[in-house]
Amino acid sequence: MINPNKLERSFVDSDFTITNWENLKPLYDNLLLRELLALNDLMAWLKDWSELDAIVSEDYAWRYIKMTCDTSNNELLENFTFFTEKIEPEIAPIINKLQKKLLDSPFTNEIEGKDYFVFLRSIKKSNELFREENIALNTQISNESQKYGAISAEQTIEHEGKQITLQKAASLLKSLDRELRKSTYLKIQERKNTDENKLNQLYTELIELRHKVAINAGFKNYRDYKFEELGRFDYTVKDCVNFHESIAKHIVPINKTLEKSRKEKLNLDSYKPWDTEFDIEGNLPLVPFKTGEELTEKKTIACFNNIDPFFGECIATMRQLGHLDLESRIGKAPGGYNYPLYESGVPFIFMNSVGTHRDMVTMVHEGGHAVHSFLCNHLSLTDFKSTPSEVAELASMGMELISMEHWSFFFENEKDLKRAKKEQLEKILKTLPWIACIDKFQHWVYENPTHTLEDRYEKWYAISKEFGTGEIDYSGLKTILKEVGKDSCTFMKFYFIISNMGWHNLELLLYGKIIWKIVQLALKITKKHLDTVTPEQFQNCMN
Repeated sequence: MINPNKLERSFVDSDFTITNWENLKPLYDNLLLRELLALNDLMAWLKDWSELDAIVSEDYAWRYIKMTCDTSNNELLENFTFFTEKIEPEIAPIINKLQKKLLDSPFTNEIEGKDYFVFLRSIKKSNELFREENIALNTQISNESQKYGAISAEQTIEHEGKQITLQKAASLLKSLDRELRKSTYLKIQERKNTDENKLNQLYTELIELRHKVAINAGFKNYRDYKFEELGRFDYTVKDCVNFHESIAKHIVPINKTLEKSRKEKLNLDSYKPWDTEFDIEGNLPLVPFKTGEELTEKKTIACFNNIDPFFGECIATMRQLGHLDLESRIGKAPGGYNYPLYESGVPFIFMNSVGTHRDMVTMVHEGGHAVHSFLCNHLSLTDFKSTPSEVAELASMGMELISMEHWSFFFENEKDLKRAKKEQLEKILKTLPWIACIDKFQHWVYENPTHTLEDRYEKWYAISKEFGTGEIDYSGLKTILKEVGKDSCTFMKFYFIISNMGWHNLELLLYGKIIWKIVQLALKITKKHLDTVTPEQFQNCMN
């Protein structure tokens, strides 16, 4: 077990906890009123601000983690909304004043070099975008966004006389029994459709709120505002548009070739959406683990140990401290995340595993984030540890691919191991158009905030068709088709384009002929150097 690099408090009392704004305010007042008469004063002040930031952010983190682990618990929801409604709105204007204090200090110029360049650049941008009138709007956005998790957590279907989560239900789509796959697929979509009006209304309200935030800050739309707010200093909207076009031109044809080949091998009268996931060779679904404990103790820790003992120790430490909640259950928010905890120094992994191959990859992915969090613990300021998503996703997606050489801990059978690697590489290619599809849709949504619901469905259908293979038969499923993926669009905002950016720096980290070809392919897309690579050449690579 790693000895956690827990923050040693010096500015804040060791027994201090956040109970209300009144007991937190004096600490911020101290920072606001303190005189900075020398460079040493500034550095001590930054250290104290960073310490307070770590304590406050971890308090918020635990409220969020506990709420997502059990969305049915009203007390946990109230604890979270207390922070967003009573603490955050009070902190926001003070943070703005602290940023101004830092930027106005004559000693700031003395640290504006290599170590503090990115930090100060972000402070300047945040200070520039701040608007007092957006504080209440951001509180509203935060609270409304959490409703999606609560709605999704209640979604279940009946299977063999029991209610199961949609994550568990999705695993049945890999069954060799076509009738079971069909009935499961239809049940999942029908259950999602029952929340259609609720989610549409929620999404519309969020679009309106976000647009107001953008207008208040002097932007034409939320898309342009969000690029600035997220600190996208190194690429532009035009780069995202180029990415969309490159994916449509180069990756979609490859996926179409793969899908068409699968369709022809199955030789079905009609190739339906419930025919896309099962193994066409007649093999049972891959089951790399059965329980969260097995996934952690016997599989992931062993796999990570084989890559680097430190990596394994990171996951072992999280397990021993109870910083893992891995298994799907009713009432648990959807998705997965690794949440850095800046005071305790040990992050938390949340996911919804049901024993599938994809769940194993998710654990490795979040484990990559976790290792990254441990490796950042020694950095002097809390802000230094909070990396942009482009950098964060490099660690997680890099771990997905690096770990493939060690997946024998999950798949002892050589045939299963080879199959798992092939599925993962094909999944990468399927993910790229999905990323582009979601991102392009969001650009349109926020550029056209007054669109109607009919416009939204029509645009989603057009974009999903652009990035789809055209091989799947959705006849008779028109209502379902318009729902596919809509829930992902609602709250992910610009995450998908961010997550793809993590692939661009993987060249030196990866090994293996096929892995390298895949990553090189992804790298070349955005550089527009893929003109000589054809779907047939890629298919030969996979064979």
